[in-house]
Amino acid sequence: MTTSTLLSGTSTLLYKEVLRFWKVSFQTVAAPVLTAILYLLIFGHVLEDHVKVFGSVGYTSFLIPGLVMMSVLQNAFANSSSSLIQSKITGNLVFLLVAPLSHWAWFLAYVGASVVRGLVVGAGVMAATVWFAPLHLANPLWIVVFGIAGAAMMGALGLIAGLWAEKFDQIAAFQNFIIMPMTFLSGVFYSVGSLPPFWKAVSHLNPFFYMIDGFRHGFFGVSDASPWTSLAVVGGSLAVVCALCLHLLRIGYKIRH
Repeated sequence: MTTSTLLSGTSTLLYKEVLRFWKVSFQTVAAPVLTAILYLLIFGHVLEDHVKVFGSVGYTSFLIPGLVMMSVLQNAFANSSSSLIQSKITGNLVFLLVAPLSHWAWFLAYVGASVVRGLVVGAGVMAATVWFAPLHLANPLWIVVFGIAGAAMMGALGLIAGLWAEKFDQIAAFQNFIIMPMTFLSGVFYSVGSLPPFWKAVSHLNPFFYMIDGFRHGFFGVSDASPWTSLAVVGGSLAVVCALCLHLLRIGYKIRH
């Protein structure tokens, strides 16, 4: 397969995947933004005067980047996993299988669309919540790096879940028992530094913590872990997940039978 054929196939499938979620943007974009606003209103109102983080940083300000990144991660995962399982169940996956698409084209298109959806939702959450508390951009580069890396990792993980699952219930179980707990236990609503030593150590085993902590560092210039440590963990996790995803696509795991 030539490079031009690969790029053409990838761009076509990427366009199809972006169009798929954008046509129902009220559900795929607006609904997550509304959910994040409700989290902010409830937690920010209740805990603003009771929780202190990073010295002079107010709790609501602290909460906003966590909600933005949580929305990015969850929606990037949902995009690739729901698209693939829907294609498998409805039977239209066969049209992709007969097309001259390599496993690289599948990977780049599905993960690319997941990154687009994650970042669009994250931008929407930011635009809707930034009015509630002051935010500062201490280092925008960290925001961009962790936002894209986190969305790409979750897009690849969603693709793995979509390849493995054979029905929607399995995708829901994967999201409810793995993705959701790891996201909520990653420091979205609290500073991991305030936890007892045992739970602080457990939190540092969660790669989602490093995604959110590194992303938050870009706003405040301070974080629970060094941004370079976070970058190393997220980069290593991204490489492992992407390698596994590409391998499963190459052998046609649960899609070529």
